[in-house]
Amino acid sequence: MSRSPATCLILGTLAVFVFASAFADDVVVLTEDNFDKEVGQDRGALVEFYAPWCGHCKKLAPEYEKLGASFKKAKSVLIAKVDCDEHKGVCSKYGVSGYPTLQWFPKGSLEPKKYEGERSAEALAEFVNNEGGTNVKIAAVPSSVVVLTSENFDEIVLNEKKDVLVEFYAPWCGHCKTLAPTYEKVATALNQEEDVVIANLDADKYKDLAEKYGVSGYPTLKFFPKNNKAGEDYDAGRDVDDFVTFINEKCGTNRDAKGQLTSKAGTIEALDAIVKEFISAPAEEKKSVFRKLEEEADKLDGSAARYGKIYVKAAKSCLDKGSDYANKEILRLERMLAKSISDGKRDEFTLKKNILRSFVSDE
Repeated sequence: MSRSPATCLILGTLAVFVFASAFADDVVVLTEDNFDKEVGQDRGALVEFYAPWCGHCKKLAPEYEKLGASFKKAKSVLIAKVDCDEHKGVCSKYGVSGYPTLQWFPKGSLEPKKYEGERSAEALAEFVNNEGGTNVKIAAVPSSVVVLTSENFDEIVLNEKKDVLVEFYAPWCGHCKTLAPTYEKVATALNQEEDVVIANLDADKYKDLAEKYGVSGYPTLKFFPKNNKAGEDYDAGRDVDDFVTFINEKCGTNRDAKGQLTSKAGTIEALDAIVKEFISAPAEEKKSVFRKLEEEADKLDGSAARYGKIYVKAAKSCLDKGSDYANKEILRLERMLAKSISDGKRDEFTLKKNILRSFVSDE
C-alpha cells in the first residue's frame, strides 16, 4: 500500500494568473526562452537543474521551495530551477550530466560555480548568503496541514460535520518526504473550505492509531467523510490535481489546484432553474417567481444556504435596479478580482459572479 498510487485528494485576470503561476512556489521556473533574461543579469542566481522523475530531485524539492520562500524578498538573489527533460539545450550548455545539479551564477555572469554541499535549506542558504552577500535566514513556512495527535484525533477526524483526509506517515519514510510538498499544496488549495480538513499523523509515534486503522506501510492515506467515520482508502493519484479532484467529487467543493474557485462554485441547479423562469417572466409575474425563489432558498442548509441568500439578493437587485443589473455587477466584480485582494474576498466575489451569470439572459 505504501508504494502504490493512493489516497484522498476569471476572465479579466487570466494574464495575471499565468504570470503568477510561474512563481507559485517562490522558485522561478526557467526555460530556454527566459534563462538568459533571468540569469547573469543584475542579481546572482542559484539554479537547480532537475528531472521530474529523479528521486533525489523529489527529495530536494521541499528544501528548495523553503529556500525560495526565504529568499523571495531578496532583490539581489534569484532562486530558480530548470526542467532538463524539457529544456535539454540549457542543461547541456552548462555541462549537466546528473540530477539534481545546483549551480551558482554570479551577478552579471554566465560562468557558474557548482554547489557541492549538503542539500538542506539551511546549508543552501548559507552558501547563497556567502556568494550573494545577503544575510537571509530560512523562514519557518506556516503549514496548512492539520497535525493530528492521540489527543485531538477523534475530535477532528470523527467530527461528523467535517470531511477529513488523513496521511499516516513516518518521519524517516522517503516516499512520505516526496509526498510532503504536494500534500502541503493540497492543504493550501483547500484551506478556505470550512468543512474540509487535510491532516496528517505521525504513525511512527502514534502506533496504536495506525494499527487501529490498518496502516501497515507509509504513507497510507485514508478519507473520513461526514457519513463514514470508519474511513476508506484513498486510491486515486498523488498529484495535486488528483487530490483536489477527489475532494471536489467527494465533498461537493469546487476548487482548482491553485485553490481558486471554479466557475461552478456557489451555483445550485434547482435555483438556476427558477432564475431562468425569473428572467424570462413578464414584469407583472416576476415578483411571484421571486417569492418562489425565496421559498426554495429557505429550504437549503449549510454552505448552500449561504449561496441561496446570494441568489435572493441578486434577484431583489434585478427587481429594484432593472434587468441590466447582473451584467453591470459582473463587470464591477471582474475589476475587483483583477486587483490584489485577500483569499476571502476573492472567494466572495467569485461566488457572487458565478451566481450572477445565471441572471444573464442567453438571448
